[in-house]
Amino acid sequence: MSARGKRHSFKTRSILTRGILAAGMGGVALALPIMSATCAQAATTTDVQLITYKVVAGDTLAKIAQKNPTSGGAAKLYAANRAVIGPDPTTLRPGLTLTVGTRTIKSTTKATPAPTAKAPAKTYANNLDGWIKHSLDIMARAKIPGTYNGIHRNVMRESSGNPLAINNWDSNAKAGIPSKGLLQVIDPTFKAYHVPGTSMNPYDPVANITAACNYAAAKYGSIDNVNGPY
Repeated sequence: MSARGKRHSFKTRSILTRGILAAGMGGVALALPIMSATCAQAATTTDVQLITYKVVAGDTLAKIAQKNPTSGGAAKLYAANRAVIGPDPTTLRPGLTLTVGTRTIKSTTKATPAPTAKAPAKTYANNLDGWIKHSLDIMARAKIPGTYNGIHRNVMRESSGNPLAINNWDSNAKAGIPSKGLLQVIDPTFKAYHVPGTSMNPYDPVANITAACNYAAAKYGSIDNVNGPY
């Protein structure tokens, strides 16, 4: 870009794309654990635990049932522990461990949130249309004004869409700083108006467009206001 005879350039970096467990104890079958319905935020686990009692000298089933109301009475206590006690309910050996009931313990844990799917990286066609669109996205983030039509119009006038175009005949070329790339910017301008995150190569199409638009915005308000050599 130049006011014919003085072309400018800047640089940008382009990105061209591309159960239920049955447990038996003392003859009692228990279901461990029981899982409740799980919501999106939390899971509740219900554990059924056995309540046991160790027989001491002088104990009878009636005494043990009285001490442990969860047993359901002497008859149920014997039925639940017959395999441990043996055929004679009146004979209780000290040291026997009897099951005298169950208790339920509930615990709630936060469910692990499902990983958030990442949006796929945006890609651009490796052609003039893709270069302009890529540059426009960078310009939007950098708050550099300009439109697709304004860029395209100036590109076609300056380089006919050839990212390797170079002017070897004007005053800039004679001064050793020829205009380069899609929007024909000279190296000093490219460096001065380079947009961070883009390539430092002035021939890089996205870097060239973005730097040139940055320069045009500073001098003319927008690339859209450029209708001839700048």
